[in-house]
Amino acid sequence: MRLCKISGKTSQDKYKKITERKNMEARERFLAVPFKNRLVFVPHCLRNTGKCKAKESGSYFVCLECGSCKIGAISKKVNELGYKGIFILKGGRTIEKLVEELKPGAVLGVACYFEGAQAFELLETKNKNKIPVQFIALSRDGCSNTDVNLTEVLKTLSK
Repeated sequence: MRLCKISGKTSQDKYKKITERKNMEARERFLAVPFKNRLVFVPHCLRNTGKCKAKESGSYFVCLECGSCKIGAISKKVNELGYKGIFILKGGRTIEKLVEELKPGAVLGVACYFEGAQAFELLETKNKNKIPVQFIALSRDGCSNTDVNLTEVLKTLSK
């Protein structure tokens, strides 16, 4: 089952435009949600797999803030601010399960543009409450050893 209903072969530029537009549309609603009602999703490809000590928990990992990658700094900030939680996702389908289970008021997601567009689609159309999302794209994507602008993530978390 495809989560994204965007048809045809779509370039990264198109996904980038979609996610930027969706970010703008949801920004005010996202900012109105208290930290305690927000979830954060980051991709497993952001982990330093050679050093990561994250605990596997079914379809996601739980960060132990070991310091081997940027997820540790993100997790630390999430916990300091009192967010509902942070999850290191193995795949996009986990989002649907966690949203249904935890019922967040808003979601901050980090991913490649393609996964970001899929998450917007899922949270806007399949969820009755149309959860506001803010998305931060990976600065280097791929299936492993990806990267993100940590300053941008920490700034967005704090808003």
